[in-house]
Amino acid sequence: MLRYRFERSGTAAVTWRRLSSQPAGHLEGLTLRLYDPQARQWRLHWANASPGVLTSPVSIGEFRDGRGEFYDQETFDGKIILVRHRFSDITPKSYHFEQAFSADRGQTWEANWIADITRTNDEAIAPSLSAEDRNRDFDFNIGHWDVELKRLTNPLNGNSQWTDWKGTGEVAPVWNGRGSIAEFEFDGPTGHLQGVGLRLYNPEAKQWTISWANSRDGVIGVPIVGDFKDGRGDFIDVEEFNGRQIFVRNDFSKITPDSCHFEQAFSGDNGRTWEPNWLMTFRRRK
Repeated sequence: MLRYRFERSGTAAVTWRRLSSQPAGHLEGLTLRLYDPQARQWRLHWANASPGVLTSPVSIGEFRDGRGEFYDQETFDGKIILVRHRFSDITPKSYHFEQAFSADRGQTWEANWIADITRTNDEAIAPSLSAEDRNRDFDFNIGHWDVELKRLTNPLNGNSQWTDWKGTGEVAPVWNGRGSIAEFEFDGPTGHLQGVGLRLYNPEAKQWTISWANSRDGVIGVPIVGDFKDGRGDFIDVEEFNGRQIFVRNDFSKITPDSCHFEQAFSGDNGRTWEPNWLMTFRRRK
């Protein structure tokens, strides 16, 4: 039996899947669907609950005449293959999904994952914090927030001009609390910002990954990796910025039941010095 949850806000959509009573046991997964308004295409990302990591390959495609087709290129058993995801037979209460592989550059396809999805009662499968085999570090951020944002206008350029933004944040659990998804909207001097962050826990590494995308291009960024110690979350990665590789750091601090602080900082000298450029103050909405 396939149980399925779908949520949508703006151009970002999240699906929650659960397969039970399968021959190999139990499987939980999540897909992040992001729309690129310029290309007019969707990007589909997948993660399963075991490693808690968003996969690098991404299927890209679109819907035409009531049918969606998405393609990517992946390595399977040491060989580069094409992968196709297809959505069809779409009705208000059901649809059909098929994944297929091709080892001959798309001349023939072998289906290997077929699902018929039927809409169920949302209350019966609403996300909760009921799972016991999970990490609780990000539980403080679940809920509805008013957020004040300060942005450095031109990072790593000797600039000291900041702009003030105000907005809201909505953070909801996935996988019964094993991960969470955060949606943000801000208004400021240069317009409107929308973003979504996916936080997934890797139980083997005992680390979190945070993947971020904004509504402008619908592209998921490099996942930043880290953990919480002594009530503080520290995350770091290496990214490309203005044509060069830099260090990026995210910190969660000053955590209380009704507030917290977030800081993003860049380093252009391999972590010797850091320049903050994105500061958020969260206050829980009553």
